[in-house]
Amino acid sequence: MEESREKVPGFPGGDPFARQLGVELAQVRPGYAVARLVVTGSMLNVNRVTHGGVLFTLADTAFEAASNSRGRAALALNVNLNFVKATGPGECLTATATEENLTRRTGLYRILVVDSMGDLVAEMSGLVYRKGEEPGER
Repeated sequence: MEESREKVPGFPGGDPFARQLGVELAQVRPGYAVARLVVTGSMLNVNRVTHGGVLFTLADTAFEAASNSRGRAALALNVNLNFVKATGPGECLTATATEENLTRRTGLYRILVVDSMGDLVAEMSGLVYRKGEEPGER
């Protein structure tokens, strides 16, 4: 069952920086999110491949949505990103964030970025601090 984006803090408006790059949040449910982006010519680095900051932003947007999807603010404590494959203009990239572990105060997420052929482009792991209390918790 897909959760409405309206229940995710900061959505449907989303992250202004990610929105400016054209990142689309395609799906959000508790502990899970999918974000997409089509690479443009202005998103390339000096080697004419997708800039690492663009890949990071795409993965981070999925991470942000998944980690905040339970109605509680989550702030990144640590993120690690591994670049696996170069891409270029016109490529549609998809980042899928999946919750691997959840405690009262932290959440651990794995984010995979794939190209239109399903090939792995980047892999991210992220740890968040969960602020406040669960809705209804006391």
